[in-house]
Amino acid sequence: MNRLPLERKVLSENERIAAGLREQFRERGVLCVNIISSPGSGKTTLLERTLEHFPKDRRAAVLTGDIQTENDANRLKRFGFPVKQITTGGTCHLDARMIERNLEDWRLEDLDILFVENVGNLVCPSSYDLGEAAKVVILSVTEGDDKPLKYPSIFFKSELLVLSKVDLLPYVPFDLEMAVENARRIHPAMDIVKVSSLTRRGLHEWFLWLEKRRHDFLQSANAMVTEVSS
Repeated sequence: MNRLPLERKVLSENERIAAGLREQFRERGVLCVNIISSPGSGKTTLLERTLEHFPKDRRAAVLTGDIQTENDANRLKRFGFPVKQITTGGTCHLDARMIERNLEDWRLEDLDILFVENVGNLVCPSSYDLGEAAKVVILSVTEGDDKPLKYPSIFFKSELLVLSKVDLLPYVPFDLEMAVENARRIHPAMDIVKVSSLTRRGLHEWFLWLEKRRHDFLQSANAMVTEVSS
């Protein structure tokens, strides 16, 4: 079997599992957010600030992916929410089977929001649906403002762009407005927030986006239930 049919078979199987996960999330009212970025853009730090912000009774959990080590999971566990590390052993992305397997001993009924921190990569994760309600792409100002044009697939598929580390703007050659313009060229309807997890600038907008996305998700899920029952 040559590479192309094999790749199609793998993606087809992934889509089947992802569809099942999406249905489970919808039925149980769990907003799943898939966070994707290059390595070092600030995914884990943003999640730290998010879990720190949540009240202790918030029903949140995190699956965090990495090629090696459990460093990210250890950083996130200290906030008291369920966290599990998915170590891929070399694979440059998470897939739906990995998510399904690592959710087996968690009760989805006990969750309101599930964060999936994908492996640091802007290419491979864009091809793999994890059953999420929304993809979020993070672009730090320490990267190039042309990244949306270089990696259009993930920017096109993401509902939100988080421009991170904006506290470094005075010290790096990053054109913030150009980055926004490039992202809009790929995805005109994309939401955009600008944050610094260090100074906490813009985090309120990120939190508001999460709350609005969960509200919209629950409304949509309830509407589907009403439609099916009628």
